[in-house]
Formats: sequence, structure tokens, C-alpha cells
Amino acid sequence: MKFGVVVFPGSNCDADTLHAFRVVMGQTARFLWHKDHDLRSVDCVVLPGGFSYGDYLRSGAIARFSPLMREVREFADRGGLVLGICNGFQVLLELGLLPGAMLRNKNLKFLCRYVTLRLENERTRFTHQGRKGQVLRIPIAHFDGNYYAPPETLREIEDHGRVVFRYADAEGRPTEEANVNGSLHNIAGLINARGNVLGMMPHPERAAEPLLGSADGRMIFESMISKF
Repeated sequence: MKFGVVVFPGSNCDADTLHAFRVVMGQTARFLWHKDHDLRSVDCVVLPGGFSYGDYLRSGAIARFSPLMREVREFADRGGLVLGICNGFQVLLELGLLPGAMLRNKNLKFLCRYVTLRLENERTRFTHQGRKGQVLRIPIAHFDGNYYAPPETLREIEDHGRVVFRYADAEGRPTEEANVNGSLHNIAGLINARGNVLGMMPHPERAAEPLLGSADGRMIFESMISKF
């Protein structure tokens, strides 16, 4: 499987993400420069974490206008797999490929720590190697990770099983204490209606090898690579 990792000015998880797919998972992976208009025949586009354009205006707001985003949008509209991690999730929200928006963390502090997640939907291209209710230990690193959407949007994504990950405690309970950034409904990751675009704030590429403290993120990559 061929993965393309988009590089914006300010990306700082692009090399980590490339390493996870190329070295850890043994797949073909290449960088895609944000100013190009060529996805180079990849099977999956990954928008990595970082601070695209320095997070000026708001996170992901300028990156959405990068030339390559036109191709990414068309790729997603055709059913191509798109994964947005942290800042990549924020870009997907700005592009309108996923609903909602990101606010400042509830304590107005940058958070860089491991969190635990509960897998809510194991019937997706990104999670079918997992099991419903599975607890994953994956790190976060963000200032704007407080997910918000109006009530009608929240009802729609909840009713249709589009919440993929929720912040939870070690027993898988979505408590207020476990919701470190204040996201509505403890939402840590969600998918589009078609099921081919996933955005998540935690960093699975930083939890792909035991040396890093957790390999729980591999489940997501294994699901993407294996047949659904």
C-alpha cells in the first residue's frame, strides 16, 4: 500500500509518520509537498501533526488553502483514504471534510502526554483490526484539541456511529477527568459519513513501537493496510 504524507510549512510530525508507515509497517511511503498538484498515485493521504503555517489565524486555517488540498478534496470525494492526525485533523475540519471545529483546550494549556482512548466504532477502514470498547494508550500534543460542534451535528455523528475514539479512563469509561481538553462528548476522533476520512487528535505514529512506550497505534495502521 502506498501512503503520501503531506508536508506543510510548520509540520513537525511528518518524518515520524513516514517512519511509522515505511519502517515500522513496511509499506511504501513518500512525502507530498503542499504546493504541488500531484498525489503521486498514493492509496492513502496522511495529513500529519505539527503547526502548519505557525497556526496563524487558527489551527489549520491557512493550510486549507495550500494548492495540494484541491487534490486531497477530490481524492476524498472519490473515496480515497485520508487520515488527519492532530493538526491534520484540524485541517480536515477547516476543509469541511469533517464536521465541527477545534477550540482551545479547557485549561488553556498546551497538553503533551499519554491519554487513554476507548474505541467506539470498530467497523471502519481504520479500526477493523480492533474491538469495540478496546482501550488504547496513545499520546496527544496540542493546544487546540477541544472538539466542538452544534447540538444537531453532535446528534447526527452520534446517531450514525461516526465517533471513532473517545477520551476515557483506564477502564474505558468516558469520564470528565479523562477528557483532558474538554471535547464535547469526549470526542477524540471521528469519521466522515462515507467512512473514508478519519480525523483524530492523538498521535498513533508516536505509539507504533514498544520503544516509544506504547504500540497501540499500530492497530490503526494495520487496519488501513489489511483488507476490510
